[in-house]
Amino acid sequence: MERAVFGTRTGEVLVGYGPFTAFAEPPSAGVAFYRNDFALSEAKPWRVPDRVEMLEKAPSSSAAEVVWEDPDPAGFAEIFHEVSDAIGQGVIEKSVPVVTAKGRGSCSPDELLSTLLNLPKTLRPYGWIGEDGGFIGATPEVLFRYFDGRIYTMALAGTARSEERQIFAIDEKEIREHQFVAQTLIAKLSDLGMVVQKERGILDLGKLIHFQTLINVELYKYEETKSLIARLHPTPALGPLPRTRATMDLLTDWRERLDCPVEFGAPFGLLRDGDFEALVAIRMVSWKGDEFSLPSGCGVIQESRLVNEWRELALKRESVRDLFFSQS
Repeated sequence: MERAVFGTRTGEVLVGYGPFTAFAEPPSAGVAFYRNDFALSEAKPWRVPDRVEMLEKAPSSSAAEVVWEDPDPAGFAEIFHEVSDAIGQGVIEKSVPVVTAKGRGSCSPDELLSTLLNLPKTLRPYGWIGEDGGFIGATPEVLFRYFDGRIYTMALAGTARSEERQIFAIDEKEIREHQFVAQTLIAKLSDLGMVVQKERGILDLGKLIHFQTLINVELYKYEETKSLIARLHPTPALGPLPRTRATMDLLTDWRERLDCPVEFGAPFGLLRDGDFEALVAIRMVSWKGDEFSLPSGCGVIQESRLVNEWRELALKRESVRDLFFSQS
C-alpha cells in the first residue's frame, strides 16, 4: 500500500494511505499531498489519500542492514571543474552538483518510518512509500508555507560541523554563499508583497550547522500555489544562480551524470484545509527493491575548493546515515 508521510510544523507526523487520487490542481478542502520531481514534470502532482492518520508509534520491522559504497571522487571532480569553468566564464555565479552513495540491503520501509518519531525538532520528516520503492527524509529546509495571505520561507545555505561554529560565523565563503541564496530569494518575492527579512542566524542540527535567514511576505493579492512553487523552486540553495532555462539544463545534466535521484531537492508538500507547506526534499534516502541511494549536494561558487566541497558532501551523507541507519 502506498503511503505519504509529512511532519507538520507543530510536530505531528501525518501519514496518508492509498489508494491516492491524482489531480492537476489542489482540492478546495481537505488533505492533499504534493509530490513532484526536481524538474516539476508531474502533470498531476496533487495526491489525495484514501485516509489519513497521525503516526504515534513505530511500526514493527526488522533491523536495518544496508552496505554502502561511497561515490567516485573522480566523477565529482570532473563535474566540479565544469561548474568552476562555467563560473569563470560568467555563465553562472553558483550551482549545486549532487553526488550519490549507493547501497544494497534488507532495510524495510517500516524500519525507516520508525526513525521519524525520534528526530530532533529542527528536522522535518517526509516521504513516499510505494510498493517496491520510495524515498524518506528529514529536512531542515522549508521551501515555503502559504496561509492566510502570507508566505513564510527561509534561506538556508552554508554548512559546517557544529564544533566549528565560531570560525563558521565569520567564514567569508560560507557567508557569501548564504547571501546569494537570501538576496535572490528576496528578489523573487519583492514584487508579490511586503517582505520582512530577519537577521541571519545559525541553525544547529546537532552534527551540522547552517546559516539561516527567515523571510515573511504579506501578499498584495491572492497567488496560486502552483505559481509560487514554480517561482521559488529551486531556491539558489539547490539550484543555479542565475536561474534560467540554460543554467537549469546545465544543472540537470550534472545531476544526471552523477546519478542523482529525481526526487532529491524537489518540493514535497501538504495541503490541509487551505494551509499549504512545502518542504525541500534533502537529507533523504531513496530505494527501489534492495538498492538504496543516498544523495548529497554542495553549493559551488568562485571561492569553492574541491577538497572542502568533497568533505562537506561526506559530512551530509554521514548525518543522514546517523539518522536512518544507526544499526547498519
